[in-house]
Amino acid sequence: MHLGRREQLLLLLFALAVVFGLGAKYALHRQAAADRPAVGEEEKPPAVCVHVAGAVYRPGVYRLPQGSRVLDAVRRAGIRPEADVDTLNLAQLLEDGQKVVVPARLPAQDQLPAGHGNPFTAPIARNGTGGGAMGGRLNINTADAAALETLPGVGPALAQRIVAYREAHGPFTAVEDLLNVPGIGEKKLAQLREHVTIH
Repeated sequence: MHLGRREQLLLLLFALAVVFGLGAKYALHRQAAADRPAVGEEEKPPAVCVHVAGAVYRPGVYRLPQGSRVLDAVRRAGIRPEADVDTLNLAQLLEDGQKVVVPARLPAQDQLPAGHGNPFTAPIARNGTGGGAMGGRLNINTADAAALETLPGVGPALAQRIVAYREAHGPFTAVEDLLNVPGIGEKKLAQLREHVTIH
């Protein structure tokens, strides 16, 4: 069957329209596919990074799902027995970059040395620094480094070692515990015994 030029032109235009339409539909399909997240990405929820420190077994930075709470962070870090979690708002939502510090529980008041922890009952040190001198003796459990330097034979370095030992091991339970401080021997202890107290 022989087609005239008019019919041939119409068929050519129709074929071009079909090809153009299919091409446009394919381009739209590819654009829509590119805009969709890859498989697995839409299933992965956003996360927050938080720093957990204090009375925990594994302090450090943790990545948790968005919507997690303080309780989730401290559980991941492992709560130590001395942790005072009651001071935290465990239901608080975590924010990215937040630091969660778990404080340690303070000793009971009746376990503290006399005058310790109460600024209104703590005795005044001989040098006025609040170090805790009582009855002419310096309280080695509350005295700061400056007050300790007023003791015979105690210089700045030894005073700092006494404070460091106390912070690491807790209050002295007896004057003789000073022997555990590097630089204090029997002779030095005898020199200090009449000038110090733990109460």
